[in-house]
Amino acid sequence: MQVLEEMNRHLNIESLKKTDEAWLVIDIDDWKEDDIQKLLKWAKKSDNYGVALSNPNFEFWLLLHFEDGKKLKNHKECSSRLRDHLPNYNKDIDAKKITLAHIRKAIARAKQRDANASTLIPELWGTTVYKLVNKICEYA
Repeated sequence: MQVLEEMNRHLNIESLKKTDEAWLVIDIDDWKEDDIQKLLKWAKKSDNYGVALSNPNFEFWLLLHFEDGKKLKNHKECSSRLRDHLPNYNKDIDAKKITLAHIRKAIARAKQRDANASTLIPELWGTTVYKLVNKICEYA
């Protein structure tokens, strides 16, 4: 819940302009269901608040830049397959390794996997980070 507390602290100091948005980007793997529901409730408070969730982890979103992420069995396999594409990946990424074409593919793959987008919580091996990235691309 530190992520939400920090966001609220920041929003109390600096108000969002009409065109600004505040997003929380989290992995589901370390969160309790009640806490996730609190984040989603926070996001519903304003049209310019959002939550981008990756299930089980953010690395899955990164993997979608390179492949469809099908048939993953566990976190280790996800990390291993990501390292096939980003050999030195260790929570940091060389920006030259991901192109706009990669980003577009990741958005399309994530959308395709997000068949029940109305639930707001992606199924295992899913992510809603594409919703935030899509908004960023609109302004780029």
